[in-house]
Amino acid sequence: MCGRLAVTLPGEAMARIFAAQPANDLPAVPNFNVCPTTPVHVVRAGDSGRRLLAMRWGFLPQWYKTPSDGPLLINARAETLAEKPAFRAACRDRRCIVVASGFFEWTKTDEGQRLPWYMTRCDGAPLAFGAVWQDWGAPDPQPSCAIVTTKANVALSGIHHRMPLVLEAADWPLWLGEAGRGAARLMRPAGEQVLAFHRVGTAVNSNRATGADLIAPLDLPERD
Repeated sequence: MCGRLAVTLPGEAMARIFAAQPANDLPAVPNFNVCPTTPVHVVRAGDSGRRLLAMRWGFLPQWYKTPSDGPLLINARAETLAEKPAFRAACRDRRCIVVASGFFEWTKTDEGQRLPWYMTRCDGAPLAFGAVWQDWGAPDPQPSCAIVTTKANVALSGIHHRMPLVLEAADWPLWLGEAGRGAARLMRPAGEQVLAFHRVGTAVNSNRATGADLIAPLDLPERD
């Protein structure tokens, strides 16, 4: 599962890192609480090179009559990506990369309280999530996307049983379709040393919360 993101890099920096031409309507940054159905930063390959674009986070299949006509498809399971009617064509021909600085997951206490955790790359690089995209609607098609997820690696499995597909820079051309076929072999959990994570305050439990404090490490009492 991946249901909330943080993006702190300027659009120009993202465009430079991914060697992409930035669009003029990129989402405002920093945003420490990017929620589903809002625009996210997406890298997409094309005949004229890579583009950095804004897309709705929430994949809209062609048969949806309205954006709320069916389930909210913010994630797509790697294990069934090539089989699900909503995703199978996109899996072959419309793969993209969602760019983020970090993402949130939650654990629950015995009393049901949701405790948020913030995940980033250990090396400080931006996260490149494997994703699929789809244009929806007419006459002005709206691009939408879903982040691909895999089973969690051991490091994250104590927090959540799923994790987003984290791509390394060397794998971007293959995922984007620039380096031929074989992207299926990239759909595996990230290595155990790729991600770091820490507890953050419960303010981020609200999708209206804003500010850098949302990703600040929480001071927890030391255990005996």
